[in-house]
Amino acid sequence: MAQAASKVEDKLYLNRYLVDAGRAHIKVRPHTKPSPQLLSLLKLCPAHCYEMNSTGQVEIATDGCVECGTCRVIAEPSGDIEWNYPRGGYGVLFKFG
Repeated sequence: MAQAASKVEDKLYLNRYLVDAGRAHIKVRPHTKPSPQLLSLLKLCPAHCYEMNSTGQVEIATDGCVECGTCRVIAEPSGDIEWNYPRGGYGVLFKFG
């Protein structure tokens, strides 16, 4: 019998994230109007960490970030974000099974 296909959201739920309070590893630079790069992250981030707030600014919630580097490739070269690796022991904790 074929196994049912899993959704990405279901697989992401298996991961855990150890929050490093007050030390986000990704920061969105202040902006008055989101750049095309920031707007693309609203759809391209696989963990859906980027959101548009009520004032039209793109914000990030790093809780749940899978550290895939998508945002780093898209928005760091333009200066829209600042991306660093989380400190040792913090960040995503992958669980397979």
